[in-house]
Amino acid sequence: MKVFRKKIGAILMTFVVLFSTMSFTVNQHYCGGELVASALFLKADSCGMEEKTPSKEDCNLVDKNCCDNVIKVYKGQKELEATNILRLNSSQQLFIASFIYTYINLFKGLENNIVPFKNYSPPILVTDIHIVDQVFLI
Repeated sequence: MKVFRKKIGAILMTFVVLFSTMSFTVNQHYCGGELVASALFLKADSCGMEEKTPSKEDCNLVDKNCCDNVIKVYKGQKELEATNILRLNSSQQLFIASFIYTYINLFKGLENNIVPFKNYSPPILVTDIHIVDQVFLI
């Protein structure tokens, strides 16, 4: 169950990073102040009532176009570039290299469980030391 939670958490974090760095546009078409069409990544469908270019003889300045196109651009983050890792001075690089080397070699040889007193027998007890010295655990 714990492994399953870790996998779900890792997947959720990848989606958070993906959606926070992704840029996209939303196109909306309003007609008369009401939203008629909306599209993601594409141009929104029109309602068909756009003003046609009038000829010079039927030019009327009183009529206005009732349709409006709104384009909203959502830009993602760009600060996730790993440029700080490359800006290490020589002492920091030496510290990181030595830390990694010692951490890798820290667990080397743990598969052999060595017991240093396996071949030695315990000493023979002549008397019980606790009773002779009258030291009792209460």
